[in-house]
Amino acid sequence: MVTTQVSQASFPVFHGVGRYPGGIMEQRYVGRSGLSVSRVGLGTMTWGRDTDGDDAAAQLRTFVEAGGNLVDTADVYTGGDAERLLGRMLRDSFPRSELVISTKAVVTPAGRRPRDASRRHLIAAVDASLNRLGLDYVDLWQLHTFDPEVPLEETLAALDAIVTSGRAVYAGVCDYTGWQLAAAAVAQRNASGRVPVTSAQAEYSLLARGPERELLPAAEHVGAGVLAWSPLGRGVLTGKYRTGVPSDSRAASPHFADFVRPYLDERSRRVVESVTTAADGLGVSPLAVALSWVRDQPCVASAIVGARTHTQLKAILTAEDLVLPREIREALDDVSSPE
Repeated sequence: MVTTQVSQASFPVFHGVGRYPGGIMEQRYVGRSGLSVSRVGLGTMTWGRDTDGDDAAAQLRTFVEAGGNLVDTADVYTGGDAERLLGRMLRDSFPRSELVISTKAVVTPAGRRPRDASRRHLIAAVDASLNRLGLDYVDLWQLHTFDPEVPLEETLAALDAIVTSGRAVYAGVCDYTGWQLAAAAVAQRNASGRVPVTSAQAEYSLLARGPERELLPAAEHVGAGVLAWSPLGRGVLTGKYRTGVPSDSRAASPHFADFVRPYLDERSRRVVESVTTAADGLGVSPLAVALSWVRDQPCVASAIVGARTHTQLKAILTAEDLVLPREIREALDDVSSPE
């Protein structure tokens, strides 16, 4: 079993006031910063393509009513349409003060290179995101991936400029390894006046436990909170693929099939069966078991869910009250332990 020497002691928790059938949406500080976010975040990767404007608005409304506040997007989600859609909602329907808006830049699928963490690109990217969102600033701005072609010092200087200019309040990284996170955090700490690395976003679930090897210990060491994306194992941990691939699922979609396929193997099947068994014993859904497991892991500030439909999001939010018994959590640890 992969284990980590991390604890919740240095990551304070407090309770929010939003109510939803099933309980109160708990909020947590992100690492050792003062930024507080709901322990379930709302992802927007499908907004503007698989999720239309009406459904996206219904999702955001239900999420806010549940006490959720973290909304995560990126400049490349559906070619910028996710940010545009969110921006229209912020102008028309939702008070800016109730939400923590998080976005990202570095990935450049339409550019001459797959990623660009140069100062020139990052400054232009954050301005373009703010224009699409219709905002003067975002709460959390993240480097979407590590770029080995650009000196880390240049990238971090741009990060610092973006925060000190007021374009963002906090800064974070996404899909960094443990050593990359540590290098960035130490460099920021050693440079006088630099903004700290507040968060580290990574794929983390019962089917993707790689972050436990070095990212989680590194995050605790540098005081960064972990934002777990795809906590439901790209949808596989809901059990929807146990008997095949539903025609309306992501695995049947031409633009998501390759994304889901790695988790349709034999190891994943065994984990899903264990999750289903635990869910049957507790009288809850497999989704609730899988989400609760990752949501309550040490260092995790929020688990970001990317519901395709409003109905899916409502099912996710009903898992708020579930706390897995120690015996079930340990059994799931064992069956999902990577080789």
